[in-house]
Amino acid sequence: MDIAALSVVMANQQVQASAGLTIMNKSMGVMEQQSEQLLDMLKTSSVQAPHPSLGKVIDIQA
Repeated sequence: MDIAALSVVMANQQVQASAGLTIMNKSMGVMEQQSEQLLDMLKTSSVQAPHPSLGKVIDIQA
């Protein structure tokens, strides 16, 4: 392989690596944003614990 072809191959590999890193950084940013939104939702949710004896006894006689 001559020097010109090797240079083209190396340049293409650098472009592919750069594109891969850019996509990875963007996806990490999206994941961070989604995790922050999920944490905010968990903080604002107010689910009350059910009554401990509620629903344990069922009256089946009419």
